[in-house]
Amino acid sequence: MEPTGLPLRRALALGFVTFLLMLPETLPVPVLRGLVVDRFAVGDREASWFMAANMIGALLAAPLLGLLVDRSGRRRTLVWLCLLADAALMQALAHPHDYASFLLLRGLEGATHIAALTVLMSLCTDAAGARRGRVLGCLGAGLTLGVATGAAIGGVIGKRDPLLTLHVASAVLLVAALLAAWLLPADTPTTATRPRLGELLADLRRQPGLRVPLLLAFIDRFTVGFFTTGFPLLLASVHQVDRPRIGMLLGAFLYPFALLSWPFGRLAETWSRPLLVAIGSLVYGAGVMAIGVVEPAVMWWLMPVLGIGSAVMFVPTLLWLIESAPGVGRTTTMAAFHAAGSLGFLLGPICCGELIRLGGTGPDGGGYALAFAVAGATEVLGAALVLVVSRRRLGRR
Repeated sequence: MEPTGLPLRRALALGFVTFLLMLPETLPVPVLRGLVVDRFAVGDREASWFMAANMIGALLAAPLLGLLVDRSGRRRTLVWLCLLADAALMQALAHPHDYASFLLLRGLEGATHIAALTVLMSLCTDAAGARRGRVLGCLGAGLTLGVATGAAIGGVIGKRDPLLTLHVASAVLLVAALLAAWLLPADTPTTATRPRLGELLADLRRQPGLRVPLLLAFIDRFTVGFFTTGFPLLLASVHQVDRPRIGMLLGAFLYPFALLSWPFGRLAETWSRPLLVAIGSLVYGAGVMAIGVVEPAVMWWLMPVLGIGSAVMFVPTLLWLIESAPGVGRTTTMAAFHAAGSLGFLLGPICCGELIRLGGTGPDGGGYALAFAVAGATEVLGAALVLVVSRRRLGRR
């Protein structure tokens, strides 16, 4: 039997560290037009690369990091070192010479950020023991509260000067680094031996149970990419919504997601993970499809529904993934999860920009309606896949 693991008070403190780690990532989102479009004189399509560059860095860094950490077994120091580097890079984003260097810095920032998040989650998951669902729920709540708070206050902070969001983000990451050095649990060995990188890659390939949860991680972050890029532009360009209200609408989606992550994480310790994932994906996907065709007044009701759907599926997906690969190191598994998510987040903004261009950026918002219809339909297809796979597994029993 596994040990009882981290007490609730320690899990909540680590959730707060995760909150501080994630808050800087969405501070610039509500001021994307002022920070990128107006500042560098680029179009909405090119602006989508602000988020894509971040995910390219994360996509390249996450798998290699997971394999190296599981091989070396050293994680605790790496978290706060990556947070310090992330703080420096966030500050550097306020002083680029041109858009190309801005995107390069954004890519490096994404690499250090995903490194800190991946190692933090794997370290806490190992220390959680039998309380894995609720500890991941605390981390998930902190993660989403950080994203929600950044989105909610970013428009207010950057109303007059979008660059202020980057300065605040850098300061928050410095605080997160100090707290991580104090609060993180001690390193625990995840394997008795230190396998070679080729052996770890072979272990991942031999785990067919990883495929569906990793695909779902990709799909979920793919749709989030539409929100971080297309949603602010939709509200600003089509509905003429000001920056503070854009942040508040994003918060109306993300706060229910954050606040419900812990209870659904605890529920996932005893309920069927695939069933929870399928229910959440269906609710979330249907809501996303409606985003491009409803008025802002309706969005105040729709966004909390999206948050509930996301909370239902987030921690169950993580637990499903972890249990599908018992022979693979925890950091490698988490890195695979974040790599799949980063690939989705990379392609999401790019596809969003192309679909907006294809459907047109006129006052009717046809391009945005097309983009969110595609994103929502992708999520619904993911839910259908979960139901099919679960039914086949039950049939084999």
